[in-house]
Amino acid sequence: MSSQIAGVLQLLALIAALALAYRPLGDYMARVYSSERHYKPEKWIYKVIGADPAAEMRWPAYLRGVLAFSAVSVLFLYLMQRVQGSLPGSLGFSSIDPDQAFNTAASFVANTNWQSYYGEQAMGHVVQTGGLAVQNFVSAAVGMAVAVALVRGFSRARTGELGNFWADLVRGTVRILLPISVIGAVVLVACGAIQNFSGIHGVGQFLGGTQEWNGGAVASQEAIKELGTNGGGYFNANSAHPFENPNPLSNLFEIFLILLIPFALTRTFGRMVGSLKQGYAILGAMAVIWIGFTALMMWTEFAHRGPAFEIAGGAMEGKETRFGIAGSSLFAVATTLTSTGAVNSFHSSYTGFGGGITMLGMQLGEIAPGGVGSGLYGMLIMAIIAVFIAGLMVGRTPEYLGKKIGTREIKFAACYILVTPALVLGFTAVAMALPTPADSMTNTGAHGFSEILYAYTSGANNNGSAFAGLNADTQWFNTTIGIAMLLGRFLPMVFVLALAGSLAEQKPVPETAGTLRTDKPLYAGLLVGTLLIVTGLTYFPALALGPLAEGLAS
Repeated sequence: MSSQIAGVLQLLALIAALALAYRPLGDYMARVYSSERHYKPEKWIYKVIGADPAAEMRWPAYLRGVLAFSAVSVLFLYLMQRVQGSLPGSLGFSSIDPDQAFNTAASFVANTNWQSYYGEQAMGHVVQTGGLAVQNFVSAAVGMAVAVALVRGFSRARTGELGNFWADLVRGTVRILLPISVIGAVVLVACGAIQNFSGIHGVGQFLGGTQEWNGGAVASQEAIKELGTNGGGYFNANSAHPFENPNPLSNLFEIFLILLIPFALTRTFGRMVGSLKQGYAILGAMAVIWIGFTALMMWTEFAHRGPAFEIAGGAMEGKETRFGIAGSSLFAVATTLTSTGAVNSFHSSYTGFGGGITMLGMQLGEIAPGGVGSGLYGMLIMAIIAVFIAGLMVGRTPEYLGKKIGTREIKFAACYILVTPALVLGFTAVAMALPTPADSMTNTGAHGFSEILYAYTSGANNNGSAFAGLNADTQWFNTTIGIAMLLGRFLPMVFVLALAGSLAEQKPVPETAGTLRTDKPLYAGLLVGTLLIVTGLTYFPALALGPLAEGLAS
């Protein structure tokens, strides 16, 4: 069997698994966020934090909950790293430097998991499990809560109430993320991933010295890092490390976990707004982009261009032989079209066009299917933009799901789509203009520019993967990427929740003969075109200076 055929079979198996899980999981999540019942463990949590889960919140109160919880999380994780040297289970590692502790705290709270450190050489068991793994759960739950709040904005009328943030946070963690992660961790252990709290130990002689490895609760953290589209690895090699991702079966399972909730949330959306067809339209747009990017990535990486590629059967540099080009390409597209950032290969070693595909996936806004929660609300924002454009073409006030898209709503949507490009292009321009940041580039020319462009694209879009040739462990990059991660995560949430509140206050608009049918394939096609034109072309000049120039020159 050729590698290309094996890749197609892996893709088909993945699609089949996602299709089987789509309906039950999507319906279950809709019930979770619509239920008025509170389980006993949840009541204990509410009592400890002093929250009333039955109290409805308007969008400013909901936003204050999001920001207050996230700010406390950043502070807590920062302090935990700063005192690591005094904590039990630190494995002898010292406390983390202030700039790196800030970067890591911002990264994990923002669901980015950008790592400018070697996990196995810097973080002990307590920080890994009590700090980083905890944020893998709650940061993902925050994104899901914001998405559900926006969905309620569409489904409710003549009220500004969007639900209760604390209830959405707790339910998302306890009822959705935790149970699936437990199952996922068991599967990964069965595949060969490690799960222990062993210390540092030698594993044999290597180049005249002893090679040392430390153990850890790897399988459990691996499960939630993929399921919650977080991405931070227990080890520096991330999902290319055999302790995290032992074989092709575990690799395909991890890709499944990455895509599981983001795709299923489209059914949750359809169920909550009372029209499954609307969810299918969003799903169709996401699927078209995901399958298209996957096919394009496989084509670029399998292309035989020169004797070295002919001998290797494709571009194998930087890829694990146990996964091959197909498994690596599937993973790379899944992790950059979502906000995951986990890697099982070296993106910097991809072909010029292949590296450009990973960047473009993030620059589209990571909406196909995107991160848990963030992919859905990002796609719904673009759905509003598409409806607005269609309204301009036919000369009538645009409507979406029975809500008018007026001046106020389109301003919130426009601000949302402008935030991330401003952060990415602004920080990249400053970094290239200053003399010091350029010293961190391993390469010069187009590829060197791509390293910095990729870093800020990954940070501002809350992805976390990297063109790892860049030395990002400097005060400049730790600080600026940390700022980009926080602004790129929470500033768009301000506009999402403000939009949700504005929509919830409206009264429903009756459907007429002139209403654009947003549950049809024609609209899904319009949505895909809007995404590629409005979002993708924003970055075209920067991409032309980096991966496109490199690809055309090779």
